[in-house]
Amino acid sequence: MTTTKKIAVAGATGRLGKHVVDVLTERGYEVVAFSRSNGVDIESGAGLVEALDGVQVVIDAASTPSADKDIATEFFTAAARNLHEAGRQAGVERLVAVSIIGIDTATAGYNAAKLVHEQQLLAGPLPVHILRAAQFHELVEVMTQWGTQGDTAYVAAMRTQLVAARTVAEALVDLAVEPTAPATPFPEIAGPRPETMAGAATLFAARRGGPAHIIESSDPQNPDREAFEDGTLLPSPHAVLAGPTYAEWLEATYPAA
Repeated sequence: MTTTKKIAVAGATGRLGKHVVDVLTERGYEVVAFSRSNGVDIESGAGLVEALDGVQVVIDAASTPSADKDIATEFFTAAARNLHEAGRQAGVERLVAVSIIGIDTATAGYNAAKLVHEQQLLAGPLPVHILRAAQFHELVEVMTQWGTQGDTAYVAAMRTQLVAARTVAEALVDLAVEPTAPATPFPEIAGPRPETMAGAATLFAARRGGPAHIIESSDPQNPDREAFEDGTLLPSPHAVLAGPTYAEWLEATYPAA
């Protein structure tokens, strides 16, 4: 039985963080939910020491909307530094963070920034547990919108094993409340079956009534294109696989009119 009583969630209003807060609340933990919207900024450190008073574990679900490598790296580097420093001052026992499956060789964009994030977290004074996750179901809509021109969406060729943010949140909470030694390789959580981002976007478009056309595109300017396309982002054999599938999640999230 865990002795954890008070758990903080950074990025508590975000795509993943809101689910982490829900899971912790449902399981009866005392939750300190913070984000910039309530005056706690992990990038600048403002309000962080005070927010962590009495907290035993911090779950870092914070992110940045930018996919630019430099912008995202700056955010994650500052966040890791501030969580360690504020956590040390407040007496936090450990940090738990989410990352991305298959990013070990990433050199560009958000994935490369998350690799730096892992390194910065592991270099700090507090014990750190990192959970690597596949791309979220929720990312399909975002990528479809990014690539839409008129009635056509150009979606990057990507093999993945899409997973619901709620499922990732449950795995993060499990990791937070079990005081085990940090694992190598990192634990992984992914959906129940391999999919392509374009295939998922096609299901999304059919459910939402557009865009009319989904075209899978391969960007020769992306230095990580091979990793996106050759299965590098698929889960390792030790990964935990958990539903729902993307189609099941889509039906539940966007009920038919």
